[in-house]
Amino acid sequence: MPPLESTQKLALGSPCPDFALPDVASGRTVRPGDFAGKPLLVAFICNHCPFVKHIRAELAALTRDAEARGWSCVYVCSNDAAKYPADGPDAMKAEAQDAGYRCAYLHDAGQDVARAFDAACTPDFFVFDRAHRLAYAGQLDDSRPKNGLPVTGADLRAAIDACLSGRADSVAKPQKRSIGCSIKWR
Repeated sequence: MPPLESTQKLALGSPCPDFALPDVASGRTVRPGDFAGKPLLVAFICNHCPFVKHIRAELAALTRDAEARGWSCVYVCSNDAAKYPADGPDAMKAEAQDAGYRCAYLHDAGQDVARAFDAACTPDFFVFDRAHRLAYAGQLDDSRPKNGLPVTGADLRAAIDACLSGRADSVAKPQKRSIGCSIKWR
C-alpha cells in the first residue's frame, strides 16, 4: 500500500479535541485537561508501521525532552486491533517499554479520537500551545524510510519550541504534511 499524507483538516487555532483514553502502561484514563497550561503533542502512531519504526528513537527522545522541558505528549494508537493484533493494548504496552516511551501510550479502540482529530496516517502529529489551541499539524522532519536523510525531529521540535516560548503564532507556515501508513479503520 502506498504512503498516505496527513489531511491537516483540523484548522490551526482549533481547540484540542476532548478525549478520555486508557494508557496501556498505567491503566489510568488520560485527558487533555491533565496537561493544562503546558504545550501538548498528540501523535498518532502504531507499532507495526515502517514509518513509525523509522522514527522510533526520536519518539522516545521526544518523551524525555517533554519531561525535562515542561511540555506534555501523548501517543495514540487507533488501529483496528482485531485485524492488527500487533497494535493491540498488550503489544502497545510492550512497545512503550521496549522503545523507552515515557509519555502515555493511549489505545483508541473506538477510533473516535482519530476521527475527532481527522488523523489519517501513522505518524500524524498535532502540537497545541499552552491554551491547547492547534499550532502545528505536520511532519516530524524530512526523513523517510530509505531516503537517506537523518531523523532529527526538526519540524516538530521547532513547533514545540515556539509553543514553549509563547510564540505559537511564529510556527512555520505552510506546514509539511506527515506521511505514513493509513490508520487501519474498522
